[in-house]
Amino acid sequence: MTPHESIQLLQKKMNAAIIGQEHIVERLIIGLLANGNLLVEGLPGLAKTRAVRAMADAIDSEFSRIQFTPDLLPSDVTGSENMYEEGGEYKFRFEPGPIFGNIILADEINRAPAKVQAAMLEAMEERQVTVAGKTHEMPELFIVMATQNPIEQEGTYPLPEAQKDRFLMHVNITYPDKASEMEVIALVRGEKSGVETEESEEIVQEVIFAARDEIAKVQSSKTVIQYIVDLVFATRYPEKYDEKLASYIDVGTSPRASLGLDQCSRVYAWLQGRDHTTPEDVRAVVHDVLRHRITPSYEAQSDRVSNDDIIDTILNLVALPA
Repeated sequence: MTPHESIQLLQKKMNAAIIGQEHIVERLIIGLLANGNLLVEGLPGLAKTRAVRAMADAIDSEFSRIQFTPDLLPSDVTGSENMYEEGGEYKFRFEPGPIFGNIILADEINRAPAKVQAAMLEAMEERQVTVAGKTHEMPELFIVMATQNPIEQEGTYPLPEAQKDRFLMHVNITYPDKASEMEVIALVRGEKSGVETEESEEIVQEVIFAARDEIAKVQSSKTVIQYIVDLVFATRYPEKYDEKLASYIDVGTSPRASLGLDQCSRVYAWLQGRDHTTPEDVRAVVHDVLRHRITPSYEAQSDRVSNDDIIDTILNLVALPA
């Protein structure tokens, strides 16, 4: 079985476990193959946690779930140096925290204080943790999928811009349609009644690394790269395109946005079975990559203009390559 066929099998398994959320499944797989971290946002009960668990269950990996709460300490995440006795001598030994896994679910990350959120930065960006002056490397397969609830903001600690920028994509989960909701009821009823599901082998990590190697060979033409840069620059200099758009953006996106669009569009093209990207691949992932990187103005908030609306306007204003 080729890496592409294995990833298609992974996608099929996840879609069977999370009915009506094909978009979130595809985005989780894009994040996995692009070796980036994801911020998943949606109302309670929309299968955010279940989606991440479904991915971990289908892959031969170590899954860690961290429930973020206001009383959490950085050492509860990263681990700590503990004293122990050996042969009559006292020594210190590092006890790894739950961050040392392959697929990390950071549940309700915005409920933890700033110190804990900062402790995640080094692990997410540098793929290492420093405790008591010693550096500990993360596993080769390492991805953080953080969830947050868009309501009930009382007592939460909104993620700072610097931390949000560390996430490759910000994915929104919406309600399923009626047909999918009926299937969800049947699925959960079957699980509770003990109905056996078809078992299949877990996907080994080497398949993911092989897929990443193939994706690295996906070509992006100069025209596609120029389109990516044009979209990003439209967030920084919106006055060159439209006066109203300029009034809705306070701060544009960083170079991480360009890199993210390049990474995600190549993964998306590979998932479609192509060895090259097109402008449509960029447009397919642009909302998820830019959504959390644009700082809207007070006027945008007062007019109830969302970041998705701003991105839609940019897509209409920036010309598609010929």
